[in-house]
Amino acid sequence: MDYDMQTVRVPRLAGRALGLFVRMAESRATRPLIIGRLLASAGLHGFRAAQLGEPPSPVPSLPRPGTSAGKASAGAGSGGHTLVGDLQSLAESAPVGPGFRFESIADFARAYRERTSDPVAVAERALAAIDGADQAEPPLRAMIAVRPDDVRAQAHAAARRHRSGQPLGPLDGVPVAVKDEFHMRGYPTTAGTRFLRQTAHADATVVARLRDAGAVLIGKANMHEIGIDTTGFNPHHGTPVNPYGPGRYPGGSSSGSAVAVAAGLCPVAVAADGGGSIRVPAALCGVVGLKPTWSRVSDAGAFPLCWSVAHPGPVAATARDAAIAYALMAGPDPLDPNTLGQPAPDLDGLGTAGIDGLRLGIFSEWFEHAEPDVVGTCQALIAKLEDLGARVVPLTIPDLELARVAHGVTILSEMVAAMEPYRDRWRELSLPVRLNLAIARELTASDYVRAQQVRTRLCAAMEEAFQHTDVIVTPTTGLVAPRIAAAVEPLGESNLELTSALMRFIFPANLSGHPAISFPAGYDDAGLPIGLQCIGRPWQESTLLRVAEAAEQLVQRRPPRISSRLLD
Repeated sequence: MDYDMQTVRVPRLAGRALGLFVRMAESRATRPLIIGRLLASAGLHGFRAAQLGEPPSPVPSLPRPGTSAGKASAGAGSGGHTLVGDLQSLAESAPVGPGFRFESIADFARAYRERTSDPVAVAERALAAIDGADQAEPPLRAMIAVRPDDVRAQAHAAARRHRSGQPLGPLDGVPVAVKDEFHMRGYPTTAGTRFLRQTAHADATVVARLRDAGAVLIGKANMHEIGIDTTGFNPHHGTPVNPYGPGRYPGGSSSGSAVAVAAGLCPVAVAADGGGSIRVPAALCGVVGLKPTWSRVSDAGAFPLCWSVAHPGPVAATARDAAIAYALMAGPDPLDPNTLGQPAPDLDGLGTAGIDGLRLGIFSEWFEHAEPDVVGTCQALIAKLEDLGARVVPLTIPDLELARVAHGVTILSEMVAAMEPYRDRWRELSLPVRLNLAIARELTASDYVRAQQVRTRLCAAMEEAFQHTDVIVTPTTGLVAPRIAAAVEPLGESNLELTSALMRFIFPANLSGHPAISFPAGYDDAGLPIGLQCIGRPWQESTLLRVAEAAEQLVQRRPPRISSRLLD
């Protein structure tokens, strides 16, 4: 079957030209013409002309086998959830890969156990590192809200537990950042805007579960405004600096989460992924990002942005860190009915099973639709995975172009609906966000229903692909971290071609709900990180984590240009 993905060709706009274009896009008189041309360039005409006979799937169609019998259960967060295996032993047995060593959960747990450091000292260093990084030139801007007294109180409580020999687990006393899309008690939730300032009186479920595990929550991490693009640009809180490439985008929308981890402010951060918002910044910042199966992790307490494609999950320094955070975050939650009926989360085979015999499915034409450095680096890592016993199998996935447009229709439609209550404040949003919302307003109910029909078709195609493979492998992004042009600040830019390249391998797993992970594959000649993505079967995050951990032993990781150390 032929590969049909199109390269989007739309002129880039910035500065005054962007401002004029947005005003025309928002005007009743000129909007239909302006937006109509954009939608045509983005492939909507072909989408509307496609013959679709499938019924619509308003959410991903996933098997719901219920809670697996015989699984070990330990630890209850908000509402209770199942953890599998001994997370403490997983932390203690974490492997060390070659090259630069990020400080990991295992390092903090060991330092506390051996009394070479303690949570209070680490918290003080984290606070100093955050402040110092924001005083630097350029300022890091990973975090947008930090309450030092609250951080210190959490750290002192963790230190008391460690002194008494009763830590809550490997995450007890470990610094963790929280994307500003999630409620965290005592902090405002802005979703990256300057006008949303509702102070949370309770934690989102994922935040509560990490707090219950003893994590020292160091504050709210920056994000792309309302999560509506993948560069990480934010004119209100400042665009976070990519630690591997100052002057380049960090990726978004979970920009601050990835930057905080890559810069050494914490080994784990809470993030969310509606269209690559975990995996894109993880790839561009050289860390690990796991998008779990849709509804595997509760969305309760998150600012509502894109219900049917949103996936909370971790960004982490290592695959083992991502696994531990995922295990604590995942599981059913009565506050989010979508999470009910899922099988128990597991980390089967992590650290023991390896990848011998694992089938890596590659759709060659899709895989190679990226910059040469990206393709070559990812192919080199796959060859090394084959040396460990993995087996490459060719496959095809039909109608990727339809799925690309369907995902765009879905996420934009849901975001414009989410922001409708704030319609009178839209002019306080940045120009690129206003343009995206103007585009979304021109989409129709018929477009949205058709997108859900395409979702049904894609889910069937993914099910067919997984009859022949265990994971689907692609580059994470089509290019390395892009430069931030001088004309971008302070108004931003509209660059649909760039957005398309960053999302080229991302969208199927959001529309279908399959789990996916990005992990470092290597670096280009300028030292910029390149990510490899694996997409797995529903509920089989453990397989993805096994591949990511195997890859860590093969990739010589490099130090970022901006980095802090919190341990001696």
